[in-house]
Amino acid sequence: MVLLGAGCGIPAASDVRVDGKGGAATEAGVISRGSEPPTRTASGSLEEAFVRNFLSAAAGEPDRAYERVKAFVAPEDKIRLQEKKGSEVALNVVRLGETVYTPNSDRTTTVTITVQQIGVLRANGTLAPPVATETEYEFGLRSASFDGGVDDDRAGLYVINPPNVLLLSDTALRQYYQDETIYFWSSDRTRLVPDQRYRPQAVPVERRVNEVVKWLVGGPSDWLRPGVVGLPDRTELINNATGGNGRWEVNLDMSSDDQNGIDQLITQIAWSLGDLPGQLELKIRNNAQPVVELGERRNSQALYPHAASPLRFGVYDGAIHPLDFEGEPSGTVPLAPEVNRNVVSASLGLAKDRRILAAMVVTGSKNRYRLAVGTGVEPVSVLSRSSAEYSSISRPVWLRMVDSRPGRGLVVADGKLYRFDETARMYQMPLNLPFAEVTAVAAALDGQRVALIAGGRLYVAAVNLDGGGVSIGPPRELITSLTNPTAVDWGREDQLVVAGSVRQPAIYEISVDGALETPLRTDLGAKVNHLTAYPSNRGVRATSGAYMYEANGVAYRSSPFERIEPSRVRGIPPVPAGVRPSNPSAPFFLY
Repeated sequence: MVLLGAGCGIPAASDVRVDGKGGAATEAGVISRGSEPPTRTASGSLEEAFVRNFLSAAAGEPDRAYERVKAFVAPEDKIRLQEKKGSEVALNVVRLGETVYTPNSDRTTTVTITVQQIGVLRANGTLAPPVATETEYEFGLRSASFDGGVDDDRAGLYVINPPNVLLLSDTALRQYYQDETIYFWSSDRTRLVPDQRYRPQAVPVERRVNEVVKWLVGGPSDWLRPGVVGLPDRTELINNATGGNGRWEVNLDMSSDDQNGIDQLITQIAWSLGDLPGQLELKIRNNAQPVVELGERRNSQALYPHAASPLRFGVYDGAIHPLDFEGEPSGTVPLAPEVNRNVVSASLGLAKDRRILAAMVVTGSKNRYRLAVGTGVEPVSVLSRSSAEYSSISRPVWLRMVDSRPGRGLVVADGKLYRFDETARMYQMPLNLPFAEVTAVAAALDGQRVALIAGGRLYVAAVNLDGGGVSIGPPRELITSLTNPTAVDWGREDQLVVAGSVRQPAIYEISVDGALETPLRTDLGAKVNHLTAYPSNRGVRATSGAYMYEANGVAYRSSPFERIEPSRVRGIPPVPAGVRPSNPSAPFFLY
């Protein structure tokens, strides 16, 4: 969180005041939520607080955004802010950097704010990629008491020469909006895929059902469209969703009469309403469907079928071993000893039929590497190897399946993204990222979204599994405070765990649209070359935020943070006296 008012070394005699750039992200729990941003006069004549409130004023229901912002603008300058109506209302979300206050001889103050453009918050709750390119904005402040001729601090301040856009700070986004997850069916209609939205805290709770259904009718976020399907064309909400006392009624004008599709829609609505209890009565063109208990529908239609509690593993002296920690379940290596050799990094998954899916990077000839893949009942005893060797291969990842189709995964080799199958055949994946070398890939628990690091930038993209193939939609870049990202994984449905730099190596939790950041570790001391996380979710109740990483040849875990010592590695022989033990490496989760 950037706190206006932090000093940055300007001499005390200077008329210019500078608010230095604070921490780039918000520590968990620092901000207390509120429903409405402060009014213009709430800050009195305190310039820093007034600017902070001005950059919060647009927060809330879109149809009153211009009214709230114009309340901060001097009467003679309100015309400079050209209004938009209805669905056209969009807020430029910015991450604040340095703020400079320069007093002028006419008793006004010029304010210059340095910003990072994060995205455009639309009226439908989505945060689209940024359109503006400005890295700073300038506007003025004057006393509101000038109008009456009496210099009264209680009159507050006005903005003069305002920017002709609605600005919203990332701090205000976190404070005055509730980030919510709604769901769309995958392109093959086998699973639900999360989509992030923002609901103003000012929206009454009783309107939550209406807002969620409107979002579903409006369709998925742009970047997610290649991997999911929306509601049938020309679907509209008839009147508003109504209800109370634990019963909700939704009436849709929808062209489809397919009962299976209607039943899937009820499941989609139930999960998109989070933990909201009560009954749902869905009507299609005024024809009522059977009343459904929301909680019962969520319990009977698992969001992530076949997910299990995570087990920790790592590599020690070229072989996979379980990692044992007190209070956590521990497993056994699902590989036969004869194939558990020469391992550099690995990914183990569980198929629908409980088969083990094993993908490993193994040593080849002359400092080169191959991909080795084996599947079957435990223990897997036969591996297939890629036909080619590579100078570098990332940790492979499996795309989680919820049906009986063969397993498929993704891996980066020599700067290119490949998909692989159960026989270790590799097929290069085209990406709409010209000249960008890919260095890391991670797959979400739903198997329909991936995160990528390419050309030193962070991206997310949708996966389409139609027709038995694998294709990836246009990647969306996430604008973050982290620079030079080196590793990424999914920590939650809507959050990534990312290693990079903020003046020094650090690990952040970053929302899937890049807007919300939380620092997890800022004192690493060395670049992270390997990172893995367990994506906590609503299907498996496990420790949230569990991740492991490796930096400078040493592996660590979170919750609590500690180095992974050789004593945590099960099944290794005692180290002779005077011999330094090897370090565990490339830790990962099986789930």
